[in-house]
Amino acid sequence: MEENVRVIDRAFDILEVLAASNTPMGLSEICRATGMSKSTVYRLISTMHNRHYVEKNPDNTYSIGYKLIETVSMHINHLDLLTEARPCLNDIMHTLGLTAHLGILDGCDVIYLEKTDLYASNRQYTEIGYRSPAYCSSMGKCLLACLSREELEEAMQNCTFQKYTPNTITDFLEFRRYLKVVRHQGWAMDNQEYQLGHRCIGAPVYDYRGAAIAAISASGSTIQIPDDRIESVEKYVRKTAETLSRRLGYT
Repeated sequence: MEENVRVIDRAFDILEVLAASNTPMGLSEICRATGMSKSTVYRLISTMHNRHYVEKNPDNTYSIGYKLIETVSMHINHLDLLTEARPCLNDIMHTLGLTAHLGILDGCDVIYLEKTDLYASNRQYTEIGYRSPAYCSSMGKCLLACLSREELEEAMQNCTFQKYTPNTITDFLEFRRYLKVVRHQGWAMDNQEYQLGHRCIGAPVYDYRGAAIAAISASGSTIQIPDDRIESVEKYVRKTAETLSRRLGYT
């Protein structure tokens, strides 16, 4: 255990030295800066290079890799996302009288990052941190619709397509066709596909790069969202998602 901790500690030493340097560093420079042997540095930096946390340049020097920058950026984006999303979710909750959610895609699941509800005791079936199948979630459909064909197939490769209700889509080809509709209209609905008597309408949220990083939704019972209210709810959710996207730098 102590040896494992020491290895991790040394890996962080290398990353910190590379991050503090104004120019890429050679193996000998890293050894001098960290006080480690050349074999130790080479072993650790090779592993980090394989995972793109460190990049090896043509002149055999090393610098911070894109994966580290990407990982840190994702964390920062999520912090900004939560900060900016809360007022938007509260707006949906108070204006529409529905439960509002913020979620992100993780493989073939959606993870709920935030939830606002008029009634604190109304747990429904979601809580912060809850995971639900993306293929029968309005937010999940929105985010899957933003993926390329290859990314979609990779995300859904371990999906079992369980039939939760008679409305659940369980065929991948049919689902892929439906995602084209979602992509075109800019919103999606869970129409009693995960739980009978429940509807959820979602729209994607984009960051400054134009990447769909999250989705927001408004959900309630079929009594709260009857057929003749679907259009007004989806328009409001899309408008709110656009507002949140602009706050995150999307143009």
